[in-house]
Amino acid sequence: MTNHLFSQIRDRMPDGNKPFLETADGSVLTYQDVLALSARFANALIGLGVTPGDRVAVQVEKTPEALMLYLATVRAGGVFLPLNTAYTPAEIDYFISDAEPKVFVCDPSRRDALAETASKVGASLETLGADGKGSLKDLAQAADVEFADVARTEDDLAAILYTSGTTGRSKGAMLSHENLASNARTLVDYWRFTSDDVLLHALPIFHTHGLFVATNSLLMAGASMLFLPKFDLGKVLELLPRATTMMGVPTFYIRLLTSDAFTKDLVAHMRLFISGSAPLSAEVHREFSARTGHAILERYGMTETNMNTSNPYDGERRPGTVGFPLPGVSVRIADPDTGKEVAQGEVGIIEVKGPNVFQGYWRMPEKTAEEFRVDRYFITGDMGQLSDDGYISIVGRSKDLIISGGFNVYPAEVEALIDEIEGVAENAIIGVPHPDFGEGVVAVVAAKSGVTIDPMAITAALSEKLAKFKQPKQIHVVDTLPRNTMGKIQKNVLRDQFKDDFS
Repeated sequence: MTNHLFSQIRDRMPDGNKPFLETADGSVLTYQDVLALSARFANALIGLGVTPGDRVAVQVEKTPEALMLYLATVRAGGVFLPLNTAYTPAEIDYFISDAEPKVFVCDPSRRDALAETASKVGASLETLGADGKGSLKDLAQAADVEFADVARTEDDLAAILYTSGTTGRSKGAMLSHENLASNARTLVDYWRFTSDDVLLHALPIFHTHGLFVATNSLLMAGASMLFLPKFDLGKVLELLPRATTMMGVPTFYIRLLTSDAFTKDLVAHMRLFISGSAPLSAEVHREFSARTGHAILERYGMTETNMNTSNPYDGERRPGTVGFPLPGVSVRIADPDTGKEVAQGEVGIIEVKGPNVFQGYWRMPEKTAEEFRVDRYFITGDMGQLSDDGYISIVGRSKDLIISGGFNVYPAEVEALIDEIEGVAENAIIGVPHPDFGEGVVAVVAAKSGVTIDPMAITAALSEKLAKFKQPKQIHVVDTLPRNTMGKIQKNVLRDQFKDDFS
């Protein structure tokens, strides 16, 4: 028996001297280095007591070592659990308490703040910094360069990624070896990746987009990447002439279009620009095409499913749509209540079935059962419609999800914290159009009778409890919130009222 995911990566690896990754400072990891360094980290994890199925939680900056830690966890038979670097210690406490990892790796600067959280679940707390150094790197450096991959089947878990729910309680989406492997194989073929490709990688690696869609696909293709710690406009413009492909969120492309240096000549050699994680406006799509001659390829995926649909590589990449179901993936537009498919052109809920779809939510069997139909279609929560010629468009979200800068913000979590603030009677969190982030988070707050609320006080109260991307960018204090006859707050009315906040 082999390690299902890593054996497929290893089988497709090119000659050991071929570069896999080059950092902003010019440091290079070859494919031979990938095998050696991930082996060292895998040996270190085994030395810390990791056994098959154990979770390895990671909240660290984006570095080559962090990427190797992901591969090492897979090779060691563990379950990789990446956590957003913006999460506060209070937020991290929930994830660690829920997942109960064997090992928790954090930035050295956060070790003291997170020590109690790790201790509560008996996790070994190790460090890995933005410079690639830390206690875990020290253990890896002292470990053997050879490692016998732990056997894992296609149904064994490879990763857990947390995704919030509208109840405010985050859910751990369980992804198997085959969930990840099947999607990577499909994307390599569908997007025509080869060993000649060089991907400009400026995405975070705690998210399915940068970690699985980009990295797994590149590894499966035996390609190379230019590895930036984050999106930096100047650095991206400098490196684009050396790349053949780029994956990004809409914000990346919006920022590129602000630069006069971003010209058709600069990207004439490029093969493919891909966008996801948030809706790409048709206006940006058209402006990008007019400027560069390249039509951005927009696709649709989720934490729970990896990639589901994509605009075609050949053929029309239609603005405002997410294309067609990927090979092997079934997508239907259904009535939210009955699960029956709606007529073509009608709006319904998007449901997905295929080898890419996750195994369920960690330790939440009831919630898992709620989210699947009896025929095993997953109910995504996104509303969509199908055109006469088969293009899928996402028209809204059934659960008020806000996507800001490519990251999910669920109103209930923010609302619960604002409700705790003295003097607040009630509040509503909405997303409204934002020129840079796609959507901006807006809080609409009603005060208790006779109380005056300072928006700055709300901002201060949330600063230590919420990641920056979840914090409201605008706060409005009103007398009352609009409600329908059933007493439900009418967020659609609020979104319309404050739609021009960032225009």
